[in-house]
Amino acid sequence: MGTSGWSYDHWTGVLYPRGTPAKARLARYTDEFDTVELNGSFYRWPTDATFTGWRRQFPDGFTMSVKAHRGLTHFRRLRSPQAWTPRFEQYWHLLGDHNEALLVQLHPAIERDDDLLTDFLAQLPRDIREAMELRHPSWHDPAVYAVLRRHHAAYVVMSGPGLTCDPIATTDLVYLRMHGPGDDQDRRYAGSYTDDELTKWARQCRRWDRDGHRVVVYFNNDLGGHAVRNARTLKRLVSGE
Repeated sequence: MGTSGWSYDHWTGVLYPRGTPAKARLARYTDEFDTVELNGSFYRWPTDATFTGWRRQFPDGFTMSVKAHRGLTHFRRLRSPQAWTPRFEQYWHLLGDHNEALLVQLHPAIERDDDLLTDFLAQLPRDIREAMELRHPSWHDPAVYAVLRRHHAAYVVMSGPGLTCDPIATTDLVYLRMHGPGDDQDRRYAGSYTDDELTKWARQCRRWDRDGHRVVVYFNNDLGGHAVRNARTLKRLVSGE
């Protein structure tokens, strides 16, 4: 259980006590959550030294998912990934046991293209676990899920306004992204899930767990600190506390 990103000024008073310096936020975050999704890598790829520094701060058992850079997903649109694969291999090596998955979020305008998806997955290093966030509704089809299964890539289950929510598991890893409740797309990344909504997700997470899946959940509704509160609640509900 975790959030997408961790160093937000507006989480002061929610997760971080007032006066907490930015460099101390990660340590406070890892005190409470089990995993984190690195969202900033979508805009600027971290240096090797940055990945190494994070690894040294992570406690045993803590994991990080890393979001692929938009240069690959939104500009190249998955074509010719060779320029990015060495960087992916390097960060995967640097994080070691703290790796969770490489999150590949497609541009929402990219429609279903099974050949494109197959070619892309075939070119990625085999030891990297990929999680594919397929945003255009045309992708949500059993034949696409079969492609993901053949390449051992996790389908990203999405919850959010305007997004297709299909609770499908294509590998041993279930990757769930919570972008915010409701149907208003202008309110994506905002708003708080109700306890009833989170109770339903807790039941689904427990079902996946009983079926032998590793389940990771990242809340991306960071505005107002809702991601922190919702992650806390879902963690409590899943554990039955």
